[in-house]
Amino acid sequence: MLKDITIGQYFPGHSVVHRMDPRMKLILTIFYIVILFVVSNPFGFIPSVLFLMGAYMVSRIPLKMIARSIKPILPIILFTSILNLFFISGESVIFEIGPIHMTWQGVYTAVRMALRLVLLIAGTSLMTYTTSPISLTDAIERLLGPLKVVHFPVHELAMMMSIALRFIPTLVEETDKIMSAQKARGADMDSGGLIHRAKALVPILIPLFISAFRRAEELALAMECRCYRGGEGRTRMKQLRYSRLDLIGLLVTVILLAAVIVLNLIPMPFLEWLL
Repeated sequence: MLKDITIGQYFPGHSVVHRMDPRMKLILTIFYIVILFVVSNPFGFIPSVLFLMGAYMVSRIPLKMIARSIKPILPIILFTSILNLFFISGESVIFEIGPIHMTWQGVYTAVRMALRLVLLIAGTSLMTYTTSPISLTDAIERLLGPLKVVHFPVHELAMMMSIALRFIPTLVEETDKIMSAQKARGADMDSGGLIHRAKALVPILIPLFISAFRRAEELALAMECRCYRGGEGRTRMKQLRYSRLDLIGLLVTVILLAAVIVLNLIPMPFLEWLL
């Protein structure tokens, strides 16, 4: 389970998506999230899915990575789907058993929310798959640069976000090692009830916290030894510049938004009767 967590991982490559400016990839990711919440017609998800699949194919990231990125949050998706499925009221009742009932409105809402969450996670994961943590830090800092006028700690915020994103795979790997070590010593973490499993996590959490604080201290010491002083007077080896690829990506995303808006305007008599 832990090995399936791919949040924060970067897969080096030379694809079109990899060569795009990280600022534009961050903007397009936010744009794509907005598009997912604009969709109100089931047909509106079709261009969103095609766009995401095309982006994965162009970036040469295997489509199976979508499943790996979704697997850790699958319980959350199932939980929200069940809540929408059995607690959304409506007139078109499928069955009713006491306080529990299922309506076509609940089915439609559950499917729509589950698909939206899947596309949301897969879309944001693509950005981290194709953008290195350093490039992502520079992009966040440059985009939030105007806030420096009001003395907002832009560089510190970007650095904290990139460090947190970078150390997610490291902490996952450390957790897996600790769990393997505890199981080798006879710890039982897979049987028993919920309370027993929660107690079994204590021998894992304590060394994990100690390891995390040790890594944080080592990182802070390494930054101080290299005379790191934040964004004041800091130079960059790679300068960020927009290119033709970024304009093409923006144009394709705008076309996607226009297609979703047009599809939202298409009348669906069957859906209106159903809901």
